[in-house]
Amino acid sequence: MERVDYESLIIQELLNFHRDKSLNVRPWYQRRSVWSTPQKAYLINTIFESKPVPTIYIRHQIDLDAEKSIKEVVDGQQRILTIISYKDDEFAAKHPNHKKKVTYSELSRIEKQDFAQTKLSVGYLIGANDSDVIEIFGRINSIAKNLNPQEKRNAQYSGEFKQFSLNEAVERLPFWRRTGIFTGNDIARMQEVQFISDLAINFMEGLTDFNADKITRYYKEFDEDFPRGHEVAQRFETVFAKLAAIDPEAFSETVFKQYQIAHTLMVAVDKSPHANPEKIEKAMSDIDALIRSEDDGRVSDAEAARYAEGFTGGNLHRIKTRSIRNEVLMAALA
Repeated sequence: MERVDYESLIIQELLNFHRDKSLNVRPWYQRRSVWSTPQKAYLINTIFESKPVPTIYIRHQIDLDAEKSIKEVVDGQQRILTIISYKDDEFAAKHPNHKKKVTYSELSRIEKQDFAQTKLSVGYLIGANDSDVIEIFGRINSIAKNLNPQEKRNAQYSGEFKQFSLNEAVERLPFWRRTGIFTGNDIARMQEVQFISDLAINFMEGLTDFNADKITRYYKEFDEDFPRGHEVAQRFETVFAKLAAIDPEAFSETVFKQYQIAHTLMVAVDKSPHANPEKIEKAMSDIDALIRSEDDGRVSDAEAARYAEGFTGGNLHRIKTRSIRNEVLMAALA
């Protein structure tokens, strides 16, 4: 292979290639997997939001006898097919200017123009033979690291519950940073997104055990639609607004820095609508002092053992420890 030339290509040019049949979107080595509708809608929404779209790779050759250019998709098949099918009104997607999902024909003239003029990054493989293409295709589509469960969910699903969890996690980034509940590495590996997913389930179902399979089921069940999304988002906003008004050290310097304990606090605050930031912070301080044995004699030995079990012992994800913390916090916030 001679080289890779990177250029910007607007969507209209891509559509023109398809219309003129000058781009082979289905070469023999491509996988035949097909994206789900939520995955397609997520890509189109990404374009509408002017967020980055991965580079498309195209093998570019010249047929001297036919005196024409030949283009073949090496990587980006599903992205290109999705753009084409959206232009053909085959599904709807979220647009920032519309409350409901819209098809291409429902866009205004200006919105259609903006869509057509969106630039995509394209890498043209110049002088690549079949062996080059197969090697490059394999490298592009190989997994560079072992994915954790949340990263796998993020790769597999693109629908409403996934977007809800991702958007809420991003919205709370300043809170994660101020309080130290999640480290930079945690955030890079999407642990805060899994936290938000689990928190949403607990808001809707009441206090439950942490269950990775259940979280995945939610991603699957609410891939097409998440009817309670607006309600849960409003409850999140109320809870996080109260917690954001608290001194960050009430988290970073106490047991509430542990995300498992912060999780239970958030569930309790959601159930205690009259608890203000001052009351919440005092409850956190009192509980932390008891756990750190700074107030010996305030509780019985049995109660001290119960506090220890709920806040420092065992698996803090499990329903047993969650239940103990919830009872303690609900009493403190009453």
